[in-house]
Amino acid sequence: MHGVTPGSIGRARWQRGLWVALGMLSLALGIVGIFLPVLPTTPFVLLAAWCFSRGSERFERWLLLHPRFGPMVRDWRANRAVPLRAKQLALVMMLFGSAWAWWVLPPAFGWLPALCCAAVGTWLWRLPTAAVRGATEPG
Repeated sequence: MHGVTPGSIGRARWQRGLWVALGMLSLALGIVGIFLPVLPTTPFVLLAAWCFSRGSERFERWLLLHPRFGPMVRDWRANRAVPLRAKQLALVMMLFGSAWAWWVLPPAFGWLPALCCAAVGTWLWRLPTAAVRGATEPG
Protein backbone atom coordinates (compact mmCIF):
# COMPACT_ATOMS: atom_id res chain seq x y z
CA MET A 1 0.00 0.00 0.00
CA HIS A 2 2.23 2.75 -1.27
CA GLY A 3 1.50 6.19 0.21
CA VAL A 4 -0.63 4.89 3.07
CA THR A 5 0.29 5.90 6.60
CA PRO A 6 -0.76 4.10 9.79
CA GLY A 7 -3.22 6.94 10.43
CA SER A 8 -4.73 6.53 6.96
CA ILE A 9 -5.16 2.74 6.96
CA GLY A 10 -8.78 1.96 6.33
CA ARG A 11 -9.47 5.31 4.72
CA ALA A 12 -10.99 5.29 1.29
CA ARG A 13 -8.89 6.53 -1.60
CA TRP A 14 -11.08 9.65 -1.94
CA GLN A 15 -10.52 10.46 1.76
CA ARG A 16 -6.75 10.16 1.42
CA GLY A 17 -6.96 12.34 -1.71
CA LEU A 18 -8.94 14.94 0.22
CA TRP A 19 -6.34 14.99 3.01
CA VAL A 20 -3.56 15.44 0.45
CA ALA A 21 -5.49 18.23 -1.29
CA LEU A 22 -6.07 19.99 2.05
CA GLY A 23 -2.38 19.54 2.89
CA MET A 24 -1.35 21.04 -0.45
CA LEU A 25 -3.71 24.00 0.04
CA SER A 26 -2.37 24.58 3.55
CA LEU A 27 1.24 24.33 2.39
CA ALA A 28 0.51 26.75 -0.47
CA LEU A 29 -0.99 29.23 2.01
CA GLY A 30 2.08 28.81 4.21
CA ILE A 31 4.39 29.53 1.29
CA VAL A 32 2.32 32.58 0.32
CA GLY A 33 2.62 33.63 3.97
CA ILE A 34 6.38 33.91 3.54
CA PHE A 35 5.76 36.83 1.20
CA LEU A 36 2.38 38.13 2.38
CA PRO A 37 2.58 39.32 5.98
CA VAL A 38 -1.09 38.75 6.82
CA LEU A 39 -0.72 34.96 6.42
CA PRO A 40 1.44 33.27 9.05
CA THR A 41 3.60 30.47 7.63
CA THR A 42 4.12 28.25 10.67
CA PRO A 43 0.50 27.27 11.44
CA PHE A 44 -0.21 26.47 7.79
CA VAL A 45 2.91 24.29 7.45
CA LEU A 46 2.00 22.43 10.66
CA LEU A 47 -1.54 21.94 9.36
CA ALA A 48 -0.15 20.63 6.07
CA ALA A 49 1.97 18.08 7.95
CA TRP A 50 -1.08 16.96 9.92
CA CYS A 51 -3.12 16.57 6.72
CA PHE A 52 -0.34 14.71 4.93
CA SER A 53 -0.01 12.31 7.89
CA ARG A 54 -3.61 11.29 7.23
CA GLY A 55 -3.37 11.08 3.47
CA SER A 56 0.08 10.24 2.14
CA GLU A 57 3.23 8.86 3.69
CA ARG A 58 5.18 10.13 0.68
CA PHE A 59 4.07 13.77 1.06
CA GLU A 60 4.50 13.62 4.83
CA ARG A 61 8.06 12.29 4.46
CA TRP A 62 8.84 14.95 1.83
CA LEU A 63 7.69 17.71 4.20
CA LEU A 64 9.57 16.23 7.17
CA LEU A 65 12.78 16.07 5.12
CA HIS A 66 12.35 19.51 3.54
CA PRO A 67 15.34 21.70 4.51
CA ARG A 68 13.21 24.75 5.39
CA PHE A 69 9.96 23.29 6.70
CA GLY A 70 11.11 19.92 8.04
CA PRO A 71 12.86 21.16 11.20
CA MET A 72 9.81 23.22 12.15
CA VAL A 73 7.48 20.22 11.82
CA ARG A 74 9.87 17.84 13.59
CA ASP A 75 10.31 20.31 16.50
CA TRP A 76 6.55 20.69 16.73
CA ARG A 77 5.97 16.95 16.79
CA ALA A 78 8.72 16.29 19.32
CA ASN A 79 8.09 19.18 21.72
CA ARG A 80 4.90 20.96 20.64
CA ALA A 81 7.12 24.04 20.55
CA VAL A 82 7.92 26.79 18.03
CA PRO A 83 11.29 28.56 17.78
CA LEU A 84 11.37 32.06 19.28
CA ARG A 85 12.60 33.53 16.00
CA ALA A 86 9.59 32.07 14.15
CA LYS A 87 7.24 33.50 16.78
CA GLN A 88 8.83 36.94 16.63
CA LEU A 89 8.94 37.06 12.84
CA ALA A 90 5.33 35.87 12.54
CA LEU A 91 4.09 38.47 15.01
CA VAL A 92 5.98 41.34 13.38
CA MET A 93 4.83 40.34 9.90
CA MET A 94 1.22 39.98 11.08
CA LEU A 95 1.42 43.40 12.70
CA PHE A 96 2.66 45.02 9.48
CA GLY A 97 0.16 43.06 7.41
CA SER A 98 -2.72 44.08 9.66
CA ALA A 99 -1.69 47.73 9.53
CA TRP A 100 -1.45 47.58 5.74
CA ALA A 101 -4.88 45.89 5.51
CA TRP A 102 -6.36 48.54 7.81
CA TRP A 103 -5.01 51.18 5.46
CA VAL A 104 -6.14 49.69 2.12
CA LEU A 105 -9.39 47.85 2.92
CA PRO A 106 -12.75 49.56 3.22
CA PRO A 107 -13.44 50.67 6.81
CA ALA A 108 -16.11 48.00 7.26
CA PHE A 109 -13.51 45.24 6.68
CA GLY A 110 -10.18 46.81 7.71
CA TRP A 111 -10.32 45.39 11.22
CA LEU A 112 -10.90 41.77 10.11
CA PRO A 113 -7.27 40.84 9.30
CA ALA A 114 -6.15 42.36 12.62
CA LEU A 115 -8.70 40.24 14.48
CA CYS A 116 -7.57 37.05 12.73
CA CYS A 117 -3.90 37.89 13.26
CA ALA A 118 -4.54 38.66 16.93
CA ALA A 119 -6.14 35.25 17.40
CA VAL A 120 -3.32 33.41 15.59
CA GLY A 121 -0.66 35.53 17.33
CA THR A 122 -2.13 34.79 20.75
CA TRP A 123 -2.23 31.06 20.00
CA LEU A 124 1.32 31.14 18.63
CA TRP A 125 2.80 33.16 21.48
CA ARG A 126 1.23 30.91 24.11
CA LEU A 127 2.93 27.84 22.64
CA PRO A 128 6.14 26.64 24.29
CA THR A 129 9.30 28.07 22.75
CA ALA A 130 11.61 25.52 21.15
CA ALA A 131 15.19 25.35 22.34
CA VAL A 132 17.81 26.74 19.99
CA ARG A 133 19.33 23.95 17.90
CA GLY A 134 22.85 23.13 18.89
CA ALA A 135 22.52 24.70 22.36
CA THR A 136 23.67 22.58 25.24
CA GLU A 137 21.87 22.07 28.49
CA PRO A 138 23.48 23.85 31.46
CA GLY A 139 24.99 21.81 34.19
